[in-house]
Amino acid sequence: MNNIAIIGASGYTGAQITSLINADTNLTIQGLYVSENSLDKGKPLAELYPSYSHISECLSPLTEQAKSLIVEQADAVVLATDHAVSLHLAAWFYEKGLAVFDLSGAYRFADTEQYPQWYGFEHDYPEVLSQAVYGLAEWNSADIADSKMIAVPGCYPTASLTALKPLSSMLTDSLPVINAVSGVTGAGRKAQLNTSFCEVSLTPYGVLGHRHQPEIATQLGQEVIFTPHLGNFKRGILATITVQLKPGTTEEDIAQAYAVYDNAPLVTVKQNLFPKVDDVVNTPNCLLGWKFDSKTGYLVVASAIDNLMKGAASQAHQCIKIHFKY
Repeated sequence: MNNIAIIGASGYTGAQITSLINADTNLTIQGLYVSENSLDKGKPLAELYPSYSHISECLSPLTEQAKSLIVEQADAVVLATDHAVSLHLAAWFYEKGLAVFDLSGAYRFADTEQYPQWYGFEHDYPEVLSQAVYGLAEWNSADIADSKMIAVPGCYPTASLTALKPLSSMLTDSLPVINAVSGVTGAGRKAQLNTSFCEVSLTPYGVLGHRHQPEIATQLGQEVIFTPHLGNFKRGILATITVQLKPGTTEEDIAQAYAVYDNAPLVTVKQNLFPKVDDVVNTPNCLLGWKFDSKTGYLVVASAIDNLMKGAASQAHQCIKIHFKY
């Protein structure tokens, strides 16, 4: 049985993966941690999230003593922390020999030059970064099993890449256009005016400048136009993608490409049947629906995931299971 420490457990994603690990009979929770100055330290997780009343653990401050205890007792650490915080914690725990499952963006790019532009810091650990693998579970399972530094993908990239990667050999030079809508939990638990109930209305944001655009492009191997939107619902993502395919591509070719998911229990693909957010909320699933216009060569594919599950916590849980081979 593998013992897992969860840092950043008070946030939406941290609490979600705590619940998943708590329910997994192959795993135990070494401890739940928040920053030393967090107002939540010392509180039971169930006080913050009554729906997790079955989880008895309290939130402990991440002191130096706590970090040493994690190294002594845990097999792995989950980081549901800010990018700049994960940058240092991931390297520290990795160098101590623990498997690290980082839910931030601090290790998603192999190129160190990307970090100042998209995350606002220089990457201080190029040697650790060189060992990091991108934890897109259905595509990188062999690397996830072999590495102790797993960068769990972003929520929008998970939805987009799951839809687009099977088509990579069919794409033209025309850029795929991704319009994606996320629930407000994607912005985190911290109170902000623009994510308060009275302020939220369907709107685009980060237009032609969102950090998930280069993440998608890097993993796809092709530039994309990515426009995220904030929706007036709690959780879930729906990405609707328009892409031009090479001349001569047929519906049979597309169906065969998506057959890569035939043995992927969490990904379901349907032709001419499009998913909705409610189909995936509170599940680890990704639902894909597609339709092809053979006259123009354009394909529309919609991808639905829960941003806190397949887009974060349950994909990290998938990576844990792949890594520990059960």
